[in-house]
Amino acid sequence: MTDPDPAAERFAELVEELEPLAGVTGPGAGGRRFGSDALKADNRIFAMLSAGRLVVKLPRTRVDELVAAGEGEHYDAGRGRPMKEWLALDPASALSWEQLAREAYAFVRR
Repeated sequence: MTDPDPAAERFAELVEELEPLAGVTGPGAGGRRFGSDALKADNRIFAMLSAGRLVVKLPRTRVDELVAAGEGEHYDAGRGRPMKEWLALDPASALSWEQLAREAYAFVRR
């Protein structure tokens, strides 16, 4: 028996909170392809869990601000190139996952 993954549990709670929003689909919607484990708004990914970290899509200036404040880093999808509009939140950050995800939701729906 394995111990529950706290990040996965936290993300599941986030999914439960945000799925009622307009246009939001949660993990598992649409099969097993890239993004199937993410929260989407109108089929656009706005939040996902990657390697135990919350990853959110935000305006580049907001991501730069959070990175400069030490709250996370630019997300790298494994291609060796950090993505400018994606923040991988530091696991030790005290920032609210829900608040950041709602901010990301608003950003992708603009």
